[in-house]
Amino acid sequence: MTPHKPRGLGANLLIGLAFVFAGLALLAPLVLIFSFALREGVGAYFAAILEPDTLHAIMLTVVTAIVVVPINMVVGAALAWLVTRFRFRGRNLLIAMIELPAAVSPIVAGVVYLFLYGNQGLFGPLLQSAGVQVMFTPLAIVLVSLFVTAPYVARELIPLMQQQGTEDEEAALSLGASGWQMFWTVTLPNIRWGLVYGAILTNARVMGEFGAVSVVSGSIRGQTNTLPLQINLLFNDLNNVAGTFAAASTLALIAVVTLVLKAGLEARGRH
Repeated sequence: MTPHKPRGLGANLLIGLAFVFAGLALLAPLVLIFSFALREGVGAYFAAILEPDTLHAIMLTVVTAIVVVPINMVVGAALAWLVTRFRFRGRNLLIAMIELPAAVSPIVAGVVYLFLYGNQGLFGPLLQSAGVQVMFTPLAIVLVSLFVTAPYVARELIPLMQQQGTEDEEAALSLGASGWQMFWTVTLPNIRWGLVYGAILTNARVMGEFGAVSVVSGSIRGQTNTLPLQINLLFNDLNNVAGTFAAASTLALIAVVTLVLKAGLEARGRH
């Protein structure tokens, strides 16, 4: 084991500056959010969170994540498997398409969905004649959330599966395993931490998404407002500072839990 060399003054100064800037950029906003949220007391804080519209926004955000994350886990794993285990015409185009949602502005994504499924959109009149309403419903929130979070799981798995290679899977096939047996007993255990890590990032993006959801949801109070939209409504429309920061603290708490889970998975992966 190589002993650690003592750090010089310059290195200690840089480390100190890093902690200062991290504290100003990350810790200070969190402290501010929770201090404003609790300044009228714990009772007022929970009353603001349990206000019907805010509670509905929290529930809609959670339900959206519960729907979107598993779908993206399955699709992301399938896409990663396809582009890392097979060579085919159009493979590079498929990889570029996987990255496309990350390159498109969320607002643009929302507008595209509006022009596709709105009443005056490409498929809107057909859906309307069938009695199906997509835009300005929770379904629209789920669809656009699926789009904006589509790359996260595949992004985590593709480099991991490329690095691992195919030797273990080929050995399983040579021993008589079927395709499903090989996936469940060899591939999935090898990629499980990357899959979970991608799911955590997807969950964080779903719960914090504002731009695309604001376009397709209609921001109907108590119906299609997710938590980020409810925070914006409380701040701009109602000028409810206590309610705004109470809702914001809930979203911040979710972000903190996500970061803790991420750090724990990274540590376990290194171990």
